[in-house]
Amino acid sequence: MLKRGSTIGIFGGGQLGRMMAAAAAPLGYRCIGYAPEGDNVAAPLCAEFVTAAWDDEVALADFAARCDVVTWEFENVPVASARAMPQGRIFPPPAALETAQDRLHEKRFVEDLGGRTAPYAPIDSRADLDAALATIGTPAILKTRRDGYDGKGQWRLHSADDAAALDLPDAPTILEGFVTFAAEFSVVLVRGQDGEMRVWDSTRNVHQGGILSASRHPAGPQIAAQIGEARELAEKVADRLGYVGVLTLEFFATADGPVFNEMAPRVHNSGHWTIEGAATSQFENHIRAVAGLPLGDTRTVAGKVEMHNILGADIETAHTLLGTGDTHLHDYGKRDIREGRKMGHVTRLTRA
Repeated sequence: MLKRGSTIGIFGGGQLGRMMAAAAAPLGYRCIGYAPEGDNVAAPLCAEFVTAAWDDEVALADFAARCDVVTWEFENVPVASARAMPQGRIFPPPAALETAQDRLHEKRFVEDLGGRTAPYAPIDSRADLDAALATIGTPAILKTRRDGYDGKGQWRLHSADDAAALDLPDAPTILEGFVTFAAEFSVVLVRGQDGEMRVWDSTRNVHQGGILSASRHPAGPQIAAQIGEARELAEKVADRLGYVGVLTLEFFATADGPVFNEMAPRVHNSGHWTIEGAATSQFENHIRAVAGLPLGDTRTVAGKVEMHNILGADIETAHTLLGTGDTHLHDYGKRDIREGRKMGHVTRLTRA
């Protein structure tokens, strides 16, 4: 258990790190961030922030020496950087990064645990794509195996002509068949160092253009009927990885049951509602887990909760949203406003 005044290192400088640092302070911890040059919005909430390359061995060693434990706020942290931290002082374990960073490895890992996935095939050449389309059919979606997020690194193929016209990226990809689903949802759980797990209520997630637009609780009967099976799989994933911290698995609710989409070994956008909508937020429970503290209650404290992402220039007028009921605004402080970029979020609660 970390003592009061201990230092938690955070790999990454985005909004998730910002909210982690905000959650750590009331627990008596200070945070040091680490990320390459960029719009590191976590920096103002950290006691210190190290700006250095992921492969800077001297900077990484100095960072490790100054932190009592280290965690991360996004899953594209290089595995080598995570493994440069002392064993037993980085949570979640780097093996979680290795699993989640490659979509092919991730799907095979989940299948091995009994999970249900969309039909898929690894693609390394035009011949691979043609063969996979002959088996899986269209519509389908081609994704880079690494680094894609929020719809980036993805190509929707509605016909063989779409595939023929596509310039294949110079990177390993995976073809996934479309899944017929009624809704999308997440299982967000936290696992402590002692193996204890707690799970938040699942939300119905609404995406637009590959980006999460809103998360709503209650999630509705279609999702409620499948949450139990989805939670069982998420808990198996966490146990197999020896996970510590918050873990998120995304699912499609289908006629055959929950179909696994992808996992995020970190706090997650679909769990932002927990800041105001749960007894203990995903950010506080992540800090509790990596610090070795008892986990907090994950029950929902409102009858209805909605979280909406604020994208691009909409952040300029976001304060006008505060005039409606029990509403809470989180502005991430990003300077570079771009269309489709997550600039903040707003959460509305109905207490009755």
